[in-house]
Amino acid sequence: MPKPIARSKTKKAVAKRFKITARGKVLRAQSSRRHLLSAKNAKRKRQLSKAAQVDKTDVARIKETLIERRYGTAGASA
Repeated sequence: MPKPIARSKTKKAVAKRFKITARGKVLRAQSSRRHLLSAKNAKRKRQLSKAAQVDKTDVARIKETLIERRYGTAGASA
């Protein structure tokens, strides 16, 4: 009987921090939104609340750790 192929699991820490769009772009939250907010004006805080795109040098590594999500098998029982 052949050995089963090892199955990659999603890194849950990465899954909480990044989102892959339908077109394959990787989005992340922006920093500077946790504290010292009284020093920042409303426009700046509003702009920081929007998701930012991950740099192209990091995309491959993030997608590798989100393998289940990429193929839509997240939540499927093994």
